[in-house]
Amino acid sequence: MRLVDKEGNQVGIVPRSRALQEARDDGMDLVLIAPGANPPVVKILDYNKHLFERKKQIAANKKKQKGTQTKEVGFRPTTREADYKMKIRMISRFLEGGDKAKVRMKFKGREVLHPEIGMEMLERVENDLSDLASVEMKPEAEGKDMLMILAPLSKKGKAQAKNAKT
Repeated sequence: MRLVDKEGNQVGIVPRSRALQEARDDGMDLVLIAPGANPPVVKILDYNKHLFERKKQIAANKKKQKGTQTKEVGFRPTTREADYKMKIRMISRFLEGGDKAKVRMKFKGREVLHPEIGMEMLERVENDLSDLASVEMKPEAEGKDMLMILAPLSKKGKAQAKNAKT
């Protein structure tokens, strides 16, 4: 076995009994680090302390991660202007917060016979939010609903959208 002592220095290739004895003398544990190596690599360390530091590192990494959510807003072909503007403001808040927005056009009854009305409204949503979002999934029929997913633009994408408008 290749032995690494508690300071991280390589002792060399030693028999298993000697590695165990050195770990006992130091009051530590002998941990198998690389079982696939030839010869296997073992290290003398305090295993409980090692587990604690590893859990702490995993928790710190989770804290650094930015989880994006997909928030959903529903429209109907009969949605009036005031409600439309309110829902657009809601979607823009989601996008500015870094979340994706799923826009669902819900059809009821005979409204299903006129999907072009829903498509026009979804295109209008796309145009109204073009400075904040890019379309991740184009409007797509799904049963009695039509879905579109908007993803927030990066800072670079926002600058390009502003330049394109001026």
